[in-house]
Amino acid sequence: MPLETAVAESIWLGKSFSQLLLIFAAIAAMVTVVGIYGVTAYSVSRRTHEFGVRMALGAQRPHIMRMVVRQSMKVVLIGVVIGLGMALAQGATLGSILYGVSGTDPVTYAGVTALVIAASLLASWLPARRATRLDPVRALRDD
Repeated sequence: MPLETAVAESIWLGKSFSQLLLIFAAIAAMVTVVGIYGVTAYSVSRRTHEFGVRMALGAQRPHIMRMVVRQSMKVVLIGVVIGLGMALAQGATLGSILYGVSGTDPVTYAGVTALVIAASLLASWLPARRATRLDPVRALRDD
């Protein structure tokens, strides 16, 4: 048996496990983004009257957008801090099954954190944009 074949057969289980973890991570990222969007969109829909009052009293659209995004990102950042703590605690355990990267690789943690924050910003920006397009008179009347 050629050496390349022997090596490939000996590591296929680890590679398969790593690929499976990658698939689960992608699914988890999608669920995170959809969840943040859903919670923010629900919050915006429940606060339509409040936004109408704020805009009727003179709040500018950028102020409303910043408020919605800031409140959403506050929760996301708390989750990121908790998630990073848990990931670092489990990093040593997973380090034995990872190939080419340690369980506490700072580049990986920084990349994943940046991806989660960027996706969360997008997921919270869409409902915030919808909140800024409200007509104050209609929002107050629909209560």
